[in-house]
Amino acid sequence: MVNSPKTGNAGESKAKGRPRGRPRSFDRATALEKALMAFWEHGYEATSVSDLTRVMDIGAPSLYAAFGDKRSLFEEVVQEYGTRYGFFTERALAEEPTARAAVERTLREAAVQYTEPGHPHGCLVIHAAANCTTPEVEQSLRARRNANIAAFENRIKTDIATGELPPDTNAAALARHAGAMIQGMSQQARDGASRAELEALAEIAMAIWPRT
Repeated sequence: MVNSPKTGNAGESKAKGRPRGRPRSFDRATALEKALMAFWEHGYEATSVSDLTRVMDIGAPSLYAAFGDKRSLFEEVVQEYGTRYGFFTERALAEEPTARAAVERTLREAAVQYTEPGHPHGCLVIHAAANCTTPEVEQSLRARRNANIAAFENRIKTDIATGELPPDTNAAALARHAGAMIQGMSQQARDGASRAELEALAEIAMAIWPRT
């Protein structure tokens, strides 16, 4: 049976009026910041794609088109976090003249950063690894934490070589002590410790450092 011209035109008009699928317009930087806050607050595993689309105010297709999958988005979030919030360790190591001064500054700045209002408390890189069952994510976060400890150890070894620290200083143990303090301060901040309490903790932590 052949369609009449009238029927054909009606079908054509309907097709022309059908809305085409178009990606929703949104500000990528704003969406990334919202994702960062979600991961920082809840961790990697507990933050679902539906949670992300809700807080970012975008649809799943837009999320995948702009950021890739959840893991790719998280990797970008971690990079953004390091640039905007977590750079104080690298900065202290680069700018302070000794390992002791760099670690002391790191701990004091951690006390400020981990309790600052306006964002979740603690450290995203530390907290996001809690209960993480995705091996690639867990390994990536662990590598970042271990890189900080290795940087402390290298700096301590340099100070031993120059006589700034005693020759019998255990560089590896001292570096791990610094890492443990940072990680512990992050958790205590999430548990409600104040800036003043964490600064007092930092002062006690530095009291064990050997002197020449």
